[in-house]
Amino acid sequence: MSDNPEFTESSSESAPDREASSSQGASRRTIVLTIVILAIVLGGLFAWRAIRSGGGQAWQAQETAVAAMVVEPQLAPRELEAVGSLSAVREVMLAPEVAGRVSALRFSAGDYVRSGDLLVQLYAGPEEADRTAAKARADFARIQFERSEELAPTGAEPRELLEERRSQLDQALAEVARFDARIREKQVRAPFSGRLGIRQIDPGQYLNAGDPIATLTALDTLFVDFSVPQQQLGAIEPGQTVRIGTDAYPDRSFTARLTSIEPKLDEETRNVRVQARLANPDHVLRPGMYVTAAVELPPQENAIVVPLTAIQTSAQGDNVIVIRGENAKEGGKAEIVAVRTGRRIGNNVIVESGLEAGDVVISQGQLRVQPGATVKVTELAGPEAG
Repeated sequence: MSDNPEFTESSSESAPDREASSSQGASRRTIVLTIVILAIVLGGLFAWRAIRSGGGQAWQAQETAVAAMVVEPQLAPRELEAVGSLSAVREVMLAPEVAGRVSALRFSAGDYVRSGDLLVQLYAGPEEADRTAAKARADFARIQFERSEELAPTGAEPRELLEERRSQLDQALAEVARFDARIREKQVRAPFSGRLGIRQIDPGQYLNAGDPIATLTALDTLFVDFSVPQQQLGAIEPGQTVRIGTDAYPDRSFTARLTSIEPKLDEETRNVRVQARLANPDHVLRPGMYVTAAVELPPQENAIVVPLTAIQTSAQGDNVIVIRGENAKEGGKAEIVAVRTGRRIGNNVIVESGLEAGDVVISQGQLRVQPGATVKVTELAGPEAG
């Protein structure tokens, strides 16, 4: 062993060197593998973005089909709306003029009666007996007068007797008329045609003068009472048409005519009371109903009106999409235009600023349209559509 010391030292130094070399090679392979994997991942991301970007450009290049309309100034109807109520033109609580016992009832609750129909009869036996006696005296006085009327011209009776018997006849007839009036006081008749309410008396009941019997309401014509603010006073006048609506008949609309305006304003609200007259031939409307009253005003001239579907609302306000181009009625570029809207008219709205006559506005399909996108008009409405 002592004979080969160099061989032994060389062998002991080569083992650590080999381990260090092996470790350095593994590290280099790991780095290379990591770089390759990163390159593959980054390449895949770039490729995916390129494909997506290419697809988005292809979609934007397609023309989006939309419906549009040509904006033109027009007459826009105007209405002054208010909440009101209905009241009867003629309504009365039936009551007797004198006291008496109910001897006959000639009606039922809810009946429709004609003017002059007998509804209630109070006991009038003494008055009828007195009338019979007065009628007999009147008949005798008539016979006496007619006899004197024949004899006086011949001189068989004096003229003074003829005048006396004429006076007696007049007094007897007046007595009959007085008892007729007392008998009529025992009757309650309908003062006008209408519908009766709930009966509040029974046969045999004793009534004092003024005790309620039932309501009588004429339903053929009703009043519409409502109020408008003082700043609208100059816009209303008698004769204007008033459109009436009620939640009792949501699918129907009724027409009234403005008849009167209260000359004095309410000191607390500064509103003026207005009344219209409403024909109600089928009796579907009743007094006391709440209604909406819309007074038709002169139309607004040169109004820009667009459908509500054309308006887009955002945090910045209202806007529409206008088609720009040489032939915008067939298609072009989409441009968002800010507008200021006014009052609504059914399913339309008045645009007070932002649009001009001749603009082509997208009315349907604008949710699929991006600013600057190319659109194609498949349906066109408006005065210039043809």
